[in-house]
Amino acid sequence: MSFLLATAFVVLAVLAIVGFGPSLAERVRRRIPRRTVKERIPAYDPGRERRAEARARELLRSVVSDDEYAMYMELGFIAVEGDGEGYGYLLYPHRPILAFDTRTGELLSEYCIGFPDRSEPEPSQRLPDADDVLAKWMSLRAGERELISIANMHVAGRQVDPGQAGRDLIRLREWRARRVAAAA
Repeated sequence: MSFLLATAFVVLAVLAIVGFGPSLAERVRRRIPRRTVKERIPAYDPGRERRAEARARELLRSVVSDDEYAMYMELGFIAVEGDGEGYGYLLYPHRPILAFDTRTGELLSEYCIGFPDRSEPEPSQRLPDADDVLAKWMSLRAGERELISIANMHVAGRQVDPGQAGRDLIRLREWRARRVAAAA
């Protein structure tokens, strides 16, 4: 008799789950609050962005030379000499590293390398400008050949306008001449 009751109970339980389970599960799902997309993506906060850039500039100032920091603040990029003679790099924020011939000013190539900000939960976040330039500067100083070997190389002009880069090289030459004149 108890076996018969147990079997009947199991059969009724299975029928109840099959009959009422989906609607019961849907009601439970509706009651559990879900995070919306707006809750996950933090709103753009210009104050937070300015504070992050200010901290990044202070870090840049503490690492690079005074001349390189002044160059970044006045020109918006840093020029770095290569390991060998005759070439250098322009380090722009969030743009490829641009190689150039130091004697002629001829643009040689672009090296695309990215430094994502993994401290934020969203992959769309990017480093402040000064942090991106500092990451490129440190990578070039630590191992120029290794960085260049892993970067995607393109002909100059693919992402950085050659006209703008040429004007930047002229501005760099003039900036350096002013610094030398001021020191003398």
